[in-house]
Amino acid sequence: MTRFVNIHTHRPTGDAIEPTSTGVHPWHVEHDDCEHVSSDIATYDAVGETGLDFACNSDRSKQRAAFVRQLQIAEETGKPVVIHCVKAFEPVMEELARHNLRAVIFHGFIGSPEQAERAVARGYYLSFGERTFASPKTIEALRHVPIGQMFLETDDSPVAIEEIYGRVADLRGITVDRLSEEMLRNYEKVFGRDEQLA
Repeated sequence: MTRFVNIHTHRPTGDAIEPTSTGVHPWHVEHDDCEHVSSDIATYDAVGETGLDFACNSDRSKQRAAFVRQLQIAEETGKPVVIHCVKAFEPVMEELARHNLRAVIFHGFIGSPEQAERAVARGYYLSFGERTFASPKTIEALRHVPIGQMFLETDDSPVAIEEIYGRVADLRGITVDRLSEEMLRNYEKVFGRDEQLA
């Protein structure tokens, strides 16, 4: 069986392909100026997670400034960007449109089918995880997102990535093996062939 890709996790296990990223989360913009992202990015696979979170208390203008700076870093370095987006879909989409980015991954996507369709139309990827299964609208989005623009993740959940794959395979009506192959193909498109895949 193909190894699993866990596109975004705060609990790396080494049992899956787990890309690394560095960034300033919207929750932490008050105390982080993004300079380490620029200096450290060469040793990471992606920029992130970055984005906008209008449900938290962080100053929105500082969030936006940090988001813009990190998108510039991703653009300059040709790295994919991992997006955190909560109650800020429109401003996130507006800002992303201003940049020429290698790849955009909305991690922990919990939006509507309509939002999913708009993101996919732009060529972005949507990553689904444990929170997906608590939202009927996101389950509906998951059922219709092209498999070539999907990823799966554990984020900060203790649930094993194998369980996420099993549940998503059931929802999509395909085997776990097929799902794993497709996620690996997406990983290779976004990140390039990695030594661990050789």
